[in-house]
Amino acid sequence: MTAGRLIVWRHGRTEWNLQDKIQGQADIPLDSVGIGQARAAAARLAALAPTRLFASDLQRAASTAGELSALTGLKIEYDEALREIDVDDWAGLTMSELAAINPEAAARIRSGEPQRRGTNGETVEEVASRFSKALERIAEQGSPEDTTVVATHGLAARVGICLFLGIPKANWPAFGGLSNCNWVSLLPGRSGWRIEEWNAGSLPEPVMSDDPQR
Repeated sequence: MTAGRLIVWRHGRTEWNLQDKIQGQADIPLDSVGIGQARAAAARLAALAPTRLFASDLQRAASTAGELSALTGLKIEYDEALREIDVDDWAGLTMSELAAINPEAAARIRSGEPQRRGTNGETVEEVASRFSKALERIAEQGSPEDTTVVATHGLAARVGICLFLGIPKANWPAFGGLSNCNWVSLLPGRSGWRIEEWNAGSLPEPVMSDDPQR
């Protein structure tokens, strides 16, 4: 059995987002703007009548999911596999500060080369694998009638979704980062999962198409 629509939803803004700091798995709360973003997005997503709700256990994602839970009555199922990439001792640095401390690592990140975050953190490939497996597990537990919302984090969601869809790593940079409280909508198709909307902030609209492969 496979779930119906999957909505992968990035958390609202935090103070560290505003300051352009690397968050990783540091447990930073939503700021006042982020709370407002979560409430507004939750009201739109509630219109899709979600039936299941999952979230990273980090408070910025959990609080975002909490706004949708309050509107729908859905119980939040927390999953550590939905956490952001582990950046270890890089947490709290800006990219400029990282470049000053470790210019080689910053250059590899900018060029898309493999680079472990922090001293003992994760690589992009590792977080993609972790997140993709979580999506597979969540999808397999569902039914075609389900609309499942997954509240999570930007980098983990972007690369994890790409791997989940079988997109080659060389093409991952073509998929832009998710804005705070925007989401990706995925639908099962005849030949696997497909993207309905990417970095969306409003409700998906049906596509009227003559393309039989869609």
